[in-house]
Amino acid sequence: MMGRRIRMIWFPMLMLLLVENSEGVISASNYLVGLGSYDITGPAADINMMGFAKMYQIASGIHMRLRARTFIVAEPQGKRVVFVNIDACMASQIVTIKVLERLKARYGNLYTKDNVAISATHTHAAPGGYLQYFVYIVTSFGFVRQSFDALVDGIEQSIIQAHDNLQPGSIYVNKGELLDAGVNRSPSAYLNNPAEERSRYKHDVDKDMTLLKFVDDKWGPVGSFNWFATHGTSMSRTNRLISGDNKGAAARFMEDWFAQDISVRKPSDAFKAKENPPRVSNIIPFVHENHCELQELNASSRSSSSKPATRFMSLARRVRSALRQVDRPAFVSAFCQNNGGDVSPNLLGAFCIDTGSPCDFNHSTCGGKNALCFGRGPGPDEFESTRIIGDRQFKKAVELFNTASEQLKGKVDYRHTYVDFSKLEVTISKQGGGNEVVKTCPAAMGFSFAAGTTDGPGSFDFKQGDVKGNAFWRWLFSLLKKPNKEQVDCQRPKPILLNTGEVKQPYDWSPAILPVQILRIGQLVILSVPGEVTTMAGRRLRDAVQTVLTTKASKEIDGNFHVVIAGLTNAYSQYVTTFEEYQIQRYEGASTLYGPHTLNAYIQEFKKLAVALFSGQSVQSGPGPPDLLDKQIGLLPPVLMDATPPGVKFGHIKTDIPNNSTFKRGDNVIVVFWSASPRNDLMTEGTFALVEILQGKDTWVPGYDDDDFCLRFIWSRPAKLCPISHATIEWRIPETAASGVYRISHFGSAKSLLGSIKPFTGSSSAFVVT
Repeated sequence: MMGRRIRMIWFPMLMLLLVENSEGVISASNYLVGLGSYDITGPAADINMMGFAKMYQIASGIHMRLRARTFIVAEPQGKRVVFVNIDACMASQIVTIKVLERLKARYGNLYTKDNVAISATHTHAAPGGYLQYFVYIVTSFGFVRQSFDALVDGIEQSIIQAHDNLQPGSIYVNKGELLDAGVNRSPSAYLNNPAEERSRYKHDVDKDMTLLKFVDDKWGPVGSFNWFATHGTSMSRTNRLISGDNKGAAARFMEDWFAQDISVRKPSDAFKAKENPPRVSNIIPFVHENHCELQELNASSRSSSSKPATRFMSLARRVRSALRQVDRPAFVSAFCQNNGGDVSPNLLGAFCIDTGSPCDFNHSTCGGKNALCFGRGPGPDEFESTRIIGDRQFKKAVELFNTASEQLKGKVDYRHTYVDFSKLEVTISKQGGGNEVVKTCPAAMGFSFAAGTTDGPGSFDFKQGDVKGNAFWRWLFSLLKKPNKEQVDCQRPKPILLNTGEVKQPYDWSPAILPVQILRIGQLVILSVPGEVTTMAGRRLRDAVQTVLTTKASKEIDGNFHVVIAGLTNAYSQYVTTFEEYQIQRYEGASTLYGPHTLNAYIQEFKKLAVALFSGQSVQSGPGPPDLLDKQIGLLPPVLMDATPPGVKFGHIKTDIPNNSTFKRGDNVIVVFWSASPRNDLMTEGTFALVEILQGKDTWVPGYDDDDFCLRFIWSRPAKLCPISHATIEWRIPETAASGVYRISHFGSAKSLLGSIKPFTGSSSAFVVT
């Protein structure tokens, strides 16, 4: 009887402890979980941005820093998988190869091509020049070693962090609809899919977000990764500031939300997706509200002119270094790409900039010209559109994060193979019954590739939906490599503009051998696709793999598997459309490199991997891709030297804030410094720009830096080869900013004619925010 009473007393207490320690979720850990994050921003000057392929889109500063975010999940005595999400336009085969080489040198065979996936968000506002195939680095004047190294270094460091953070933990999965963050930018192609197939879906783009919530046994929630389909093109082709675009913004919003919320939240409190509180108030024990007192503090504080600096001053002043709890792993949140090949974040649709009328439905032209047709909205400018789409993804992720209750359980496993997509035999169903064998083709781009999209239209007289081509352009580009009859027939109805798969000078123009990979964590299956998959193509691929899982693994789990597509993963090979969409030859179809049966080829190969995965069978490694690093050509000139006018030092103020200035929330504060090339020091895990708030009478505390949406670092020079340059720092004071005395500081490094590089820093006059 006494034993029963003791059990009755202790059981509720044990349950209460479980609730407290798991942040509201009762579970037993069944995996080792580790997360990591590292800066991959790269050079913020002189480098062509990757995505829109516009030679005039040269990086000239930072809107937001870029990061590699990683999770590792392992069975305690079994297999493990690594998934890295990078703020980049796409994964790069040569980056993946070199990261794997480093991991092998550090960890042996623990992390290999089989269990490591590197996926990109598809921002079009990140530095280019890091891919190994020639066609993808033409606009960046060839290979840019600094871009490449920033990615390889940052990805490796994020994996090291995740590995070092591995601890017992649990993972939860949740799914929900986000209705207002993407529209189909090629509806005429989508409508060519069978009516019966389209009738099974409510929308012409996928609206589901799938989220993983990672819970450490000791610390509670330590991160989240989600997959949602929308393009990283909220920032336009005229933008010149490095930015993670809408997915990078969403990740920053969610990581800051958690860091701020957990500092004031009791374990039993629910997380809420509210407007960010004044971040600096978490550091500063008091906030001045008296305007006269603020003015007195402002008058007593002195501005800091240019002064020498050390490389580590920038790192030490990072806002999030000050916020991070030393004894707890940082919360990592990643917003990954799904089947967003034909999904635009420009929600208002495509309009002609000359008339304001909607663009032609089939060809996205205005009076026959595609260069006048642009997607709009939802905001009045690209920065606000980025914020809105990022905020909507962030808020949906918080909702899914808070309500996640389905725990992942079961094996961790993976399969990987290399496939030559230039000549793959594919078995497909014939109309009327039976099967036939078709083949993929060497890579080629159609005329509509040059037309671009409504997110970023092309030039000249190209247009989307072109199945005929133009004699002049056909003749001109045939000088590179004229396609033979077999290639023309294989790619039909695509009129070939660039026969890239058969051009080998100065080295390969397009990939032929691609990685195909499947990762499993319990009832979650990730399909790593090295390209951009359209909405319906993604649905077919998921359904095909789901059918295999239902057949092979029905006894392992209750209910269905969650199958997500990780687009732009491990390598890049442009688009994957359905056979029917390919016939229309919009931009996506013209960019489907390996011909009309590309999707069926992926379905065939992923089904093979899925069967092997759930049957315990091994798969052949396949033909390895080339390592072209030693063949790369880079034409970007180095920084020769930096200079300032006579009597001026680096970091001096060129345009200061007027003395005794007072600003209110919503105002824009602008300071201009005499600066030097950002390529001299990338300030990795540091910052070029910093907003500081005065604590007490003489202590400046970091408030906002390069990683904040409200702060912009804009670099410029008076002329292209001029060694003199300026740094303009703009702070749009957020509504959540605390009242107080502020100043703006700039960090940089200058290169002398002899090649030495010296750090410097400077600060503006102080000003008041009320």
